[in-house]
Amino acid sequence: MKIYTKTGDKGETGLIGGTRVSKSALRVEAYGEVDELNAVLGYARAKLTDESIKGQLSDIQRDLFAIGAQLADPRGQIEKKAEKAGVNEARVKELEAIIDRYDTALQPLRSFILPGGAEIGAILHLARGVCRRAERRVVALSKEAPLPPVLIAYINRLSDLLFTMARAVNREAGVEEIPW
Repeated sequence: MKIYTKTGDKGETGLIGGTRVSKSALRVEAYGEVDELNAVLGYARAKLTDESIKGQLSDIQRDLFAIGAQLADPRGQIEKKAEKAGVNEARVKELEAIIDRYDTALQPLRSFILPGGAEIGAILHLARGVCRRAERRVVALSKEAPLPPVLIAYINRLSDLLFTMARAVNREAGVEEIPW
């Protein structure tokens, strides 16, 4: 199988189920943003030395593939077929538990902080920004098409986790946060 199909040469792409839509469609933008976030997390994993965080990001990348599949499936068929094609409230709670674990070792925030720090901290801050953009696109899509509310909750919590992870790796690297 070749990587190129030429079916998108006129600016359309296929959704799960066979529907063809413009590559500029909001649904395509939403899953494209999730895909970009997944790529940034892959970059973060490549730079990480902490195996625990690497494992957490790997699990999140799997979640993002599942979310992307749901976003590319206007009929909601894939979630019914494969358990791995969805995230649920329990997974959102898992993200919250990870945030809480990291947060206990961090200084309480008294102001906004500038994104950056050590290289991996800066990459995680970048991932947080991409996550927020993906969230905006998914929320916009949810105004046009029914989506499981858990998708928005997951992405919202994920941005909080990425912020907390960035702070944690910067603390571990001995890099001070710069208040705004």
